[in-house]
Amino acid sequence: MSSFLTPDELSKTTRASKLRYESPIPTHAISNGEFTPPPRSELQRRFERRLRELAEPLARKQGMSRRKFLKTAAGMSAAFVAMNEVFGPHFVVDSAEAADPERAADRARQLAKQFVFDIQLHFIRDYNRDARFKRFLGFRNYTNRFLDPTIGESTSNELLKFPNFVKEVFLDSDTKIGMLTGSPTDDIQDWHLSNDEIVAACQTVNKEAGSNRLLGHAIMAPNQPGWMEEVDRVHQLYKPAAWKGYTMGDPGGPSKYMWRLDDEKLMYPAYERMLKAGVRTVCIHKGLIPDNAEETMPGVTAHSDVSDVGKAAKDWPQINWVVYHAGFRPAPRPSAAHEKLFEESGRID
Repeated sequence: MSSFLTPDELSKTTRASKLRYESPIPTHAISNGEFTPPPRSELQRRFERRLRELAEPLARKQGMSRRKFLKTAAGMSAAFVAMNEVFGPHFVVDSAEAADPERAADRARQLAKQFVFDIQLHFIRDYNRDARFKRFLGFRNYTNRFLDPTIGESTSNELLKFPNFVKEVFLDSDTKIGMLTGSPTDDIQDWHLSNDEIVAACQTVNKEAGSNRLLGHAIMAPNQPGWMEEVDRVHQLYKPAAWKGYTMGDPGGPSKYMWRLDDEKLMYPAYERMLKAGVRTVCIHKGLIPDNAEETMPGVTAHSDVSDVGKAAKDWPQINWVVYHAGFRPAPRPSAAHEKLFEESGRID
C-alpha cells in the first residue's frame, strides 16, 4: 500500500527494518503505511525487559548468544513465557521448553501437523508499475532482519513476487491452505493482481500440490466503469471462493469510487448475481486508516467504518459477511479511557 502518513507523522516513527530489539515476537505495532501505528505501551516495554531477563541465562547455559537463542524453538517458548507473565496466561507453553531446546523442537515438530489457514495472502505481479506496493518491504523486513541481519533497505522486489510467495507460504511455514487476495485501485493497471492472475496462481499451486492448497478471492470495484460486467465474467469463467471489496475505493486514495455495502441500487443486484452463481461469502476491507485520513482522502472515514454492514447483513442473510481487520479504527486518536482499556486488557473498541 502507499503511505498515507504525513511527513510529520513519519518523522515520529521508525522503519520496521531498523528496529533493534531482538525478539521473535514484534514488540511494536507495525504499520505498512495504511494506518497510524499506536505508540508502544508500557506492557510491551515490560515484555521486552522480561524476555531479555529470561533469555540471557538460558542462552549462556546453551553456549550461544541471546540473538541466536531467540531464533530457536526454545527462544520462541521463552517469548511466550514472557508474554504470559506480562499479559496473562493466554498461551499454552511450558517453561521447561524454554530451557530444553530438544523438548521445544519436539513440540514444534508435533504442532507442524496442525491445520493452519492463512486467510489473507498477497504477492505482486512481475510488471507492477506502482511503487506504492514496495512499501510492504518495510513490514517484511522486521522478520527478515531478525533472521538475517544482512538484509537491508535494498532488499530485492523479488521477495514480493510469486516464486518467493510459494516458498515462504507453502515450503517454509506450516500453512496448509491459504487465501490469495488483492486490492483494487482507481486504475486497474495498478492492482496487486487481476482476477485472472489470482486464478492462474491458484491453479499453478494446486496443480503442483495435487490438492486445493490455495484459494482465491475475486476482487470487485463497485462504481468503476464495467465493474458489474466483470462480476458476470468472473462467474462465467470461474467460481471464486469469495468476493472481496474495499468500500473506501482505492486504498491508496483519494478515490473516485467509494461505495457502501447497503447501497440497494448499486450493490444489491451484485449480491443477487453472487448468490445465483453459488458464491456466498463477501469479504470487505474495513478500517486501517491514518489519523490524517480526512485530509488526504476526504470522505473516507464514513466509507471505512462498519455503519453499512448491519443493513446489508440483515437484508442478505444468505451471505456470509467477513469484515477484514475487524474494522480497526485508529482515527480519531483513542481517548484516555480507550488507551486504559487497551493497556489493561489488550482490547480495542
